Amino acid sequence: MLKKGSKLYSILTGTCPKCMNESMYVDKNPLHLGSVLKMNEHCSHCGLKYQIEPSFFYGAMYVSYGLNVGVGIATFIISYLIFKASIQTSFIAIIATLIILFPIVLRWSRNIYINMFVSYDPTTKI
Repeated sequence: MLKKGSKLYSILTGTCPKCMNESMYVDKNPLHLGSVLKMNEHCSHCGLKYQIEPSFFYGAMYVSYGLNVGVGIATFIISYLIFKASIQTSFIAIIATLIILFPIVLRWSRNIYINMFVSYDPTTKI
């Protein structure tokens, strides 16, 4: 299903987009809120510098916005159209879903953003 070498594998697992052999994050669990953004500086396998340039991940804010809009729309469709909840209940469901998924969306946005600029290269070694 998810094979090493695909962008989707790197995005969902948070692995180095170049070699996909190690996690980009110090703590692999995004639910540990104190370390959700702590990243390794380099990949120990291929040497890729994750912070490609100063303030590189500011661009991930735009990706995060798109992901949050998608999550909000999906939550609305599920709560209002499928479960027939009221507008107020649907609004509360959207807010609750966005708060609960915040650390996951934050990581996914960074993963998507770096994968837009770095391609998989299985021959890369230190």
